[in-house]
Amino acid sequence: MKVQVLFFGATAEAVGEREIEMDFAAATKSGEAFAEIKRKFPQLNNHSLLFAVNQSYADGGELIKNGDELAVFTAVSGG
Repeated sequence: MKVQVLFFGATAEAVGEREIEMDFAAATKSGEAFAEIKRKFPQLNNHSLLFAVNQSYADGGELIKNGDELAVFTAVSGG
């Protein structure tokens, strides 16, 4: 299945792309998909990351579907 992977902020700078398309096997959970993204782009391991599936924060247990949107972004702190 195909999903869109979006990179924001420092993650986009790290991978050199803002958006890519990736293929995943059926019945892939979001945590598995994000682990694969980090394997493809090991430079992301230098960042504190957050992930989202279809614009909702992901905990890793969501089952992704064909056409879903996955987002990768850095954790930010504020006051």
